[in-house]
Amino acid sequence: MSQRESQEEVAAARMEIIAPLVAKGIDSGQAKYLRDKICNQTGLSERTIRRYVKAYNEAGFEGLKPKLKGRSGTSIIPDDILEEAIYLRREVPSRSISQIIKVLEMEKRIQPGEIKRSTLQEQVSRRGFSSRHIRLYNDPGVASRRYQHAHRNELWHSDIKYGPYLPIGPNGKKEQVYLVVFLDDATRYMIHGMFYRTLDQTIVQEGFRRSISEYGVPERVYFDNGKQYKTKWMSRACAKLGTRLLYAKPYSPESKGKVERFNRNVDVFLQEIQLNPPKSLEQLNRQFYFWAKQWYQESSHSALPDGETPQSVFQKDSEPIRYIDPEELSRAFLHTESRKVDKSGCINFRGEKYEVGLSFIGEQVDVVFDPCDISELTIEYKDHQPWQATKLVIGKTTGKRPEMPRGIDRVTSDRSRVLDAAEKVELEKDRIQKPVISYKAVERRSR
Repeated sequence: MSQRESQEEVAAARMEIIAPLVAKGIDSGQAKYLRDKICNQTGLSERTIRRYVKAYNEAGFEGLKPKLKGRSGTSIIPDDILEEAIYLRREVPSRSISQIIKVLEMEKRIQPGEIKRSTLQEQVSRRGFSSRHIRLYNDPGVASRRYQHAHRNELWHSDIKYGPYLPIGPNGKKEQVYLVVFLDDATRYMIHGMFYRTLDQTIVQEGFRRSISEYGVPERVYFDNGKQYKTKWMSRACAKLGTRLLYAKPYSPESKGKVERFNRNVDVFLQEIQLNPPKSLEQLNRQFYFWAKQWYQESSHSALPDGETPQSVFQKDSEPIRYIDPEELSRAFLHTESRKVDKSGCINFRGEKYEVGLSFIGEQVDVVFDPCDISELTIEYKDHQPWQATKLVIGKTTGKRPEMPRGIDRVTSDRSRVLDAAEKVELEKDRIQKPVISYKAVERRSR
């Protein structure tokens, strides 16, 4: 993992912790209650929580990134020690990180002060055994009442639904497509709905990005536990945008009631297209757009007051929409991967070679890219300014050999300094070496 990735991962984790405290409209009393609750859940001190909030208010997501301390990187806890710490937490879930460290020190498994509390807290949380995780695992309760937010963009729901088979594969082979949906909680308005060919994390990110570009940044977004949603890239994007990321509890379909209700409407659409099967993905999305516009967005919804439509409620909401600059939105969804520069000064990326520079041969560089558009790659390396990598073009002739820098041309000499140095050292050794004592000479003198 590169330093950039490590910094952003820590910042995203910190943003997830303080998200309730930076929400709009909370007073000092609520803030104190939330701080106490977060301290109990995470084991962090109130001072640390206040420091995170202050850093976020002053510099946003960038303020939550840890400061780099030299080139040694983040300290790593040995696997056997981490497993012992997790076992102690599982044994008594209420044990604090400080107590766990003290037990390990008393048992002579680690030296006093060898492991910092914050480091162990972070590693245990990544493994899913923070005190908050433990409470979630042991909580059998489910929501007993319906809920609905007051304004648009306070909460978005998202889901992936399996779609029909279309003749879009090689030689007209039928392949299944997948629908990605983003639904506004307060108004039931469909923020985004589109079918895609693949079932991976990129379709969720593209749908989320399109939604934000058109309808602004949501305060919260509520995802399923699928692997398409639970990615470090989504966590970082939400943290950079100031959006609180929420996940549904495993095996709790009742927590996704609104989007499941919407999916029943989609089932009606899927039945209709059987009468007029689309021949392409573009045609399917076109049909879905018109159907959703007339039969959902502009139709009366039973959950809305006075039988209003999702579109009318969304449009007349007085809550201002927080739009974001396109460049800032693009940066929020950037990905980073590490690559090693080969002997030709190039890197391999997604099956293509890109020129980085001969001076970086053998070095590990960070490749920063937009997953929706990899035509441009940005290279980052230590103290250098980021630069654009260009795709390698193989011509009819070989590349020009780099010229030797000035001042280091080969010089001529009439003597070998290696041989002279060896002779000098040996002569010096002979000069200071003490003569060997001959005991025969001593015996002759004594007679």
